[in-house]
Amino acid sequence: MESGQAIGARLASHDHAALEDAYATYGPSVLAYLRRYVGPDEAEDVLQRTFLDVWRSADRYDPRQRFSGWLFTIAHRRAVDSLRSRRQPVVDVEQVRGLVGEDGRETAERHADAADLRVALDALAEHERTVLELAYFADLTQREIAERLGVPLGTVKARASRGLRHLADKMRESDEGGDR
Repeated sequence: MESGQAIGARLASHDHAALEDAYATYGPSVLAYLRRYVGPDEAEDVLQRTFLDVWRSADRYDPRQRFSGWLFTIAHRRAVDSLRSRRQPVVDVEQVRGLVGEDGRETAERHADAADLRVALDALAEHERTVLELAYFADLTQREIAERLGVPLGTVKARASRGLRHLADKMRESDEGGDR
């Protein structure tokens, strides 16, 4: 799987396929992020504006910075623009409560980390990914995972251990590749 930095470098050279790759890789995570702020009705539109801005400002992407962080910063700005443009006299505090930190960068950074983790998880062998997803996202114990998958408990423990090691390696590769 191609790193965010590689996609960003291709975008900077105005490779149309890179925009498609960025959308395919990060689109679902950015959409989920945007739904939290602008709601489901506007999220798709803001997503499209985000990727339009990504394309228009691709030459400003610095390959030394993490692509996903850059992308989520643009998404954050488009979300704020969308909230500001609503014709309501007062912005509902609940709509912007999550936009904390300096210009919401902390929240955007957390979502960028989650997107990078999802990319790394998707690159794992299916049997390792399944065990990790059941453990961390479905909150199952290793015994429950073994029962659900119909495999011995030792197999689940080995897959979890190897999966975590491989996941750490993939995240480290992403960091060393300049994607941070």
